[in-house]
Amino acid sequence: MLAHAQKLELHALLEEKERRSRSSTCIGFVHPEDGHTHSLARSGEKWVETTHTPDVYLPAKLEPILTRPKRFMVLIGGRGSGKSLGIGDIRLIAAKDKGEKTYCLREYQSSIKASVHSLLDDEIERLEFDGFDVLQNTILYEDDEVFEFAGLARNTDSIKSAHGFSSFIVEEAQFLTDSSIRALTPTARNKPNKGLPGDIGEAIQSSNVSITFIANPGSSEDPFSQKFIVPYLDDLERNGIYEDHLRLIIVMNYEDNPWFQESGLEAERLDDFQSLPRALYDHIWLGKFNDSVDNALIMAEWFDACIDAHKKLGFEAKGARIGSHDPSDLGEDSKGFAARHGSVVFAVEEKTDGNVNEGGHWAAQLAMAHKLDYFQWDGDGMGAGLGEQMSKDCEGKQMRLAVFKGSEGVTNPEATYKPAVKEIVEGQLKNQDVFKNQRAQFYFMLRDRIYKTYRAVIHGEYTDPDEMISFDSEMPLLKKLRAEVCRMPKKPNHNGLNELYTKAEMKTKFKIPSPNLADSLMMLMPYKPPLMANNIHIPKPMRAAK
Repeated sequence: MLAHAQKLELHALLEEKERRSRSSTCIGFVHPEDGHTHSLARSGEKWVETTHTPDVYLPAKLEPILTRPKRFMVLIGGRGSGKSLGIGDIRLIAAKDKGEKTYCLREYQSSIKASVHSLLDDEIERLEFDGFDVLQNTILYEDDEVFEFAGLARNTDSIKSAHGFSSFIVEEAQFLTDSSIRALTPTARNKPNKGLPGDIGEAIQSSNVSITFIANPGSSEDPFSQKFIVPYLDDLERNGIYEDHLRLIIVMNYEDNPWFQESGLEAERLDDFQSLPRALYDHIWLGKFNDSVDNALIMAEWFDACIDAHKKLGFEAKGARIGSHDPSDLGEDSKGFAARHGSVVFAVEEKTDGNVNEGGHWAAQLAMAHKLDYFQWDGDGMGAGLGEQMSKDCEGKQMRLAVFKGSEGVTNPEATYKPAVKEIVEGQLKNQDVFKNQRAQFYFMLRDRIYKTYRAVIHGEYTDPDEMISFDSEMPLLKKLRAEVCRMPKKPNHNGLNELYTKAEMKTKFKIPSPNLADSLMMLMPYKPPLMANNIHIPKPMRAAK
């Protein structure tokens, strides 16, 4: 039996809930082509169709946010989609109708101007919502604080103790760090009941707490992308939506915004379509991953053309089977392995645990399993000591071993370099006058192959298949390989040589993780035995005399 005080409290809560339900806002949903299709209003805890005149109009793409809410709701897409505006309107309606509180977050918020505070202020005025009081750092409704604003990076501890919020909104979620995601997601939880489980909790619980992430995705390797996009990418690309018991992920772009033509952005979009690289346009306007960087060596559209190029152009995998290994020790960096048969890259793999020696054994086993003719590893750093171990692991196998030294001088220094991309070099220059070291030389070899393949696939220009490259679409890590390859920036060089940033420089300057898969692929480029970097015979270890 409920105590008298509990009954009074429950009665007051239900009365307040009923009062707010009577003032439910009517929402009209608008399709970009079909116009206003139907309207919904809240009845209790559900949204039901109504014939009332809408108070607010929203894009049809947002209807599942109301009718099928989940703990994690993710809106991803490009510019002009109306994501932030629509979610802002939904949370204003929740505050007005039910008094729900929303915590508005982003990774970095240097001032209130860097938040959605001004957007909400504008929408309150545009929608003619009464009862709101917009203060400098917060927003009230009927004297209750219903919107607060903060940056996650500088307020992690306070976010962990956030209380009383029914909703969290994270703007520009693509910038979230792994630590911010870990701190935020456990914070969003329902308040405990006052009495025993099941006493009055179901009756007074107005809604389940949710987190809505709004993002134009960055790299596919960013923490936000890895947690909320990459695992569901096939469904998102196929259907534009993914849904399970925990998540609702919606792709929303400018073509989903019925008011886009009124935004004044269409002329800018068309200009970008004509003038920008396709990968950058797709990122800005379609919310695709931005796996390229300024001054990138290899463009994403070039890489994409090479996926299954051997099937598109009708050539077979034939020639030497070459493999490579990029070592790493304990820590965040993975160990890389890549292999190709002639012009077809058929294996790209990684090992995320173990020390450098365990990684070496793993790579040697893969090399033997793939029956490679040539196998090399990066010997510039921690891989320098793997020679004897590799010799033992591969003893008795008909496989030539080599140690790659990317920091050393170029191979065939006197040979003339003939670039596939003509603007790279003007005139007839020797390799030693073009490249800083072997790492740069072999990455440019990779670029030349990729670009020639792109020209053949997209523009129909003939190239000898032996000078092209094809990435087998069945490789599980193909998307990660693409992200690494297309985020390889060129480094300015005072002598005019082509140079690339080191892994350490990429991590500190660009916040780009170690490109172990891309480096493994780069090491495959010497395609004839005489060109194998530092091609040496590693003698078998001598046995002690008995």
